[in-house]
Amino acid sequence: MSVFVRFRHTSVSKFAILLLCVLGGALALCASELPAAKSKVTAPDLAVYWQPTAPVNGSPIIFRVTSAEHLTALSGKWLGHQVFFSAGSHGKVWYGFAGASLATRPGNYPLELNAETISSKKISFQKQITIGKGHYHSIAASVPKRFTEPNPEQLHKISEDKTLKERAFAHVTPEQEWAGSFRPPVKAQISDVFGTSRTFNGRVQSVHQGLDYAVPEGTPVAAVNAGSVLLAGPLFFEGNCIVLDHGQGLLTLYMHLSKIEVKAGDHVTAGQTIGVSGGTGRATGPHLHVAVRWQGVYLNPATLLSLKLP
Repeated sequence: MSVFVRFRHTSVSKFAILLLCVLGGALALCASELPAAKSKVTAPDLAVYWQPTAPVNGSPIIFRVTSAEHLTALSGKWLGHQVFFSAGSHGKVWYGFAGASLATRPGNYPLELNAETISSKKISFQKQITIGKGHYHSIAASVPKRFTEPNPEQLHKISEDKTLKERAFAHVTPEQEWAGSFRPPVKAQISDVFGTSRTFNGRVQSVHQGLDYAVPEGTPVAAVNAGSVLLAGPLFFEGNCIVLDHGQGLLTLYMHLSKIEVKAGDHVTAGQTIGVSGGTGRATGPHLHVAVRWQGVYLNPATLLSLKLP
């Protein structure tokens, strides 16, 4: 009896071992046919820098990301917006444009980055960006009554303009067209700054979402950087207006011009004359209004012009 038991036990053991070997071989064969999984890690070798170093609400921001390993792709998300990055030298330095709206409250906001290296390693990384509170002031101004109490015909024109602007503003180009630092569109004194709360004719309130230059009518106006013309034509409030696309969701606007010297679809270089200053639209007199817009958010042009870029 004991011999039978030992024999039976031995037989089961051999069968189990044989079955495990067969299953193990099958699993090994299946595994060999599957593609290798790509690892995903937090990036100790990824560093993030930004200008300005102490951004406030209304600030444009340039992010510079450096990597110890060559990156083949880099994308980001900040304040609910996608941040498009372009590769610099050897794929180890990347630049992306972003901005914080005037409505952004002071606090820390995470920049979420996702990258892939030349060795197919996926990297996820998060960096807290601190936004401070900007200091803006208020003024009162007088304009013709039609700009605060438009008639039905003017309201129709305003509605048509709104459609044109929405179409232009919806255009987002991920590729970077700007190159190097942004330069002033004219050489002149600044007459009104970004973020000013304005009251027109004692009733209509708005926020000044650009930078005004005190230039006489007829002054040549230059593109602040390279880009493509999205819109070039007369608008009710803006007067003769040009909108340039600089890539990465960044647009610049030039308003109240007396003359436009480019057309939609043109590519312009930094410093190229695109129009002539004037006082068209809702303006208290001849001047140039320049605005900076990023993915639906107006930003301070003075800050953009102060950044030192490659």
